[in-house]
Amino acid sequence: MTLISMFEDAVQQYGNKPALAHKPRGGTYQDISYTEFGASVDALRKGLNALGVQKGDRVAILSENRPEWAISDFGILKAGAVNVPMFSTLTAAQVGYILKDSGAKIICVSTEKQLEKCLAIRDEVPTLEQIIIFDAVEGETPEGVLEWTAVCEMAGEAVESDSQEDEVATIIYTSGTTGNPKGVMLTHANFISNVEACKSLIDVSETDVLLSFLPLSHVFERLGGHYVPLFSGAKVAYAESTFTVAQNMKDVAPTVMLSVPRLYETMHERILRAVEEGSPLRQKIFHWGVSVGSAVSSAIQQGKKPSAILQLKQGIADKLVFSKLKAATGGRLRFFVSGGAALPQSIAEFFHAAGILILEGYGLTETSPVISMNHPEKWKFGTVGVSVPGVEVQIAEDGEILTRGPHVMKGYFNNASATAEVIDEDGWFHTGDIGIIDEDGFVKITDRKKNIIVLSNGKNVAPQPIESALVQSPFISQIMVIGSERKNLAALIVPNFDALKAWAADNSIDTDDLSAMLQTREVQQHIQSEIRSRLTDFADFEQVRRFTLLEKEFSQEEDEMTPTLKLKRNVIMERYSDVIEGMYPEDS
Repeated sequence: MTLISMFEDAVQQYGNKPALAHKPRGGTYQDISYTEFGASVDALRKGLNALGVQKGDRVAILSENRPEWAISDFGILKAGAVNVPMFSTLTAAQVGYILKDSGAKIICVSTEKQLEKCLAIRDEVPTLEQIIIFDAVEGETPEGVLEWTAVCEMAGEAVESDSQEDEVATIIYTSGTTGNPKGVMLTHANFISNVEACKSLIDVSETDVLLSFLPLSHVFERLGGHYVPLFSGAKVAYAESTFTVAQNMKDVAPTVMLSVPRLYETMHERILRAVEEGSPLRQKIFHWGVSVGSAVSSAIQQGKKPSAILQLKQGIADKLVFSKLKAATGGRLRFFVSGGAALPQSIAEFFHAAGILILEGYGLTETSPVISMNHPEKWKFGTVGVSVPGVEVQIAEDGEILTRGPHVMKGYFNNASATAEVIDEDGWFHTGDIGIIDEDGFVKITDRKKNIIVLSNGKNVAPQPIESALVQSPFISQIMVIGSERKNLAALIVPNFDALKAWAADNSIDTDDLSAMLQTREVQQHIQSEIRSRLTDFADFEQVRRFTLLEKEFSQEEDEMTPTLKLKRNVIMERYSDVIEGMYPEDS
């Protein structure tokens, strides 16, 4: 079985049912049936073969989520080639590195903006023969560039790919938080084992609709928001952009949706801010509703049925408090799925109190990606679930999570030494994450092994739980805890500017000059109080003693975050080295 045979089975089985949906600028969502999807894939396959694509060639994709991305994925595979996806946010230099390292023969790009990146580095990539652009080009088409429609109309004779399940289907480059990105080789069998494991735990069917907005170039969305639904007869609707997700949820009314924790944190922040701006009566009703929902959630987590009185209160709370939140998701949501980073337990508990279940999972690009997951029949907040069928998980002596099974990558492309560093002779993949497995088999992650902070007194500190606790403050948007080889911890903090300005105004502090406001004694003391109150359950050596309030957010544009919104700690440490040294004057 291969990804192509599974796709063809889906086209045959679901025919005229909608497979994809997109929203043209200024228009409304339009459906593409499985039959139409299959025909488009065949047309692209013929076009690629006409361009000389042969078995094993690498064909890259540089695009936002849209129907052409999905068509390109299957068209490339059906032509016998290997798909090399890239984040649309990459710079020209980053695109050039991946094209050269993978030896890509062709690249498919979405817009003229993406085309410009490729033209800028084309001469540096000797293997690159052709660029295919999805959108029509304004003016004269540059040499070596073909429009998507022209390629799909080529009458080249299709070459049967006859792919085998153990052959490489894709090379996905890691986000490169440290050093150059590495190309992860995933086979058809890797993906299929993961698809079947996930489908056995979560019921996805042709009645489901997913809203896709996480990058399809990331393995989490590729597996959970692309292969799983499309091989189950569901419909995948693409968000117009990351900025329109809230509106698109109302447009599409998804039944299932995947996201990284930041979306849920942002939704939570906005809800709390709206409550704070409301009347005292509205605030009182909201907090009462949350307390009722929390009681219901607690009973369910303990395997108990809520009492009749509690169920009655829940109905009232749902109508008065939580109905608007559910309406904002489109009103049909069965559950959210969270991955890519740690989901704060308090966020999962809040949404469950509101009647919305967030299922957190865990995996890496190198594991196709799912290692463990919570699912509707078995979940526990604060964990990343139990290992999925066919996957082995164990904890090494130093606390590192190891995994083995059909989901583990074939290796890093052209990098045998790096492969040997992470896959041992017994086939165990070393994840680089520190964690435990509890008595019920649930995996709990403490932190990344490389992120562990070793203080000058020898104490080991995992920054992730501290950061997760502090980011729950309505006044803290982003945070990075530091302190390696120092006496104590410090933090770079990006405030929630709107919330902090509102608090400052209420306390008669001038907010016109942001820099001056952040340095006032009152604001500094307020943030220090927030830190102390949220770290009461942490040990003395885990307390954040010093901090600096930054005037702008960490961002992808500044290369401070990966496309999945993980902090690039090394980049931030270097960029703010003077600020960090200023927090440790005794070490200067």
